[in-house]
Amino acid sequence: MKRWSTVTIALAFLMNGVNSFSQSEKPIIRLGLIADIQYADAETRGSRFYRHSLSKLESCVSDLNKQDLAFTINLGDVIDRDQRDLDTVLKLLGKLNQKVYNTSGNHDYNGITDNTQLYKKLNMPAEYYSFKKGKWLFVMLNTNEVGSYSNTTGTWKEQELKTMFDRIKANKGRNATDYNGGISSRQMQWLDQVLKRAQKRNQQVLIFSHHPVGCAEGLNALNDKEILATIQKYKCVKALIAGHHHTGAFCQIGSMPVIVAEGMVETADENAYGIVELFPNRLVLKGTGRMTSRTIIF
Repeated sequence: MKRWSTVTIALAFLMNGVNSFSQSEKPIIRLGLIADIQYADAETRGSRFYRHSLSKLESCVSDLNKQDLAFTINLGDVIDRDQRDLDTVLKLLGKLNQKVYNTSGNHDYNGITDNTQLYKKLNMPAEYYSFKKGKWLFVMLNTNEVGSYSNTTGTWKEQELKTMFDRIKANKGRNATDYNGGISSRQMQWLDQVLKRAQKRNQQVLIFSHHPVGCAEGLNALNDKEILATIQKYKCVKALIAGHHHTGAFCQIGSMPVIVAEGMVETADENAYGIVELFPNRLVLKGTGRMTSRTIIF
């Protein structure tokens, strides 16, 4: 894993005003990005100001509605603990002028006994899915599919969960915890097929997930290495973007840039959301508040 790379160096040049890109060049696609709203009608705990998430989200929605965006992506953990809070947050998200593509977060399963009901509320077309816009393909992984909290007991996924935990412990990993999840063998096969097809069609791909598949030791998906091994077979994948690690992070694994978006729930007053601009040769993340601005050169 290389934390300093040509990507980071390129960003440093841009921040210092050495910018070879045309200022008049317009992005192909602009989209909103939100992670870990994690609202709860509950007292603050540590740096998590649960009740403040509503006013932050309201401000975020107001700002994103002023932008020319194709859609917004929400990386999960809409709520912290109580399903009654979900409608409150979704009502605010519903005020966005553009479509919202959701994936679930580990906290969203609290109080859920039927996962399909959660996906229906989040307006997810399936447990995991993809959609396209022009020559870009956006893949929404579900890294909560196999987790101790996501109703795997008594299903075929239970053994896969045990295998993941056993593998992590055997390798002395740190992410074998009850708040991390992974993707099943079926989802892995689906991902491989989706990327193989995208590469044949000369599409460019961004992959989104709640849990990072790198860059956040102890908070990565349970089968992060296996997911990465599948993804790294395909040059069409330009970046991975995830949430879950509220402080945010960036690293490059091989040639693969990994962005971990800062969580909205953190701090009393500072917001965290962003706008992603896609160009033929780069991705520009324009962060607001705690969300870090980044430029990634393809």
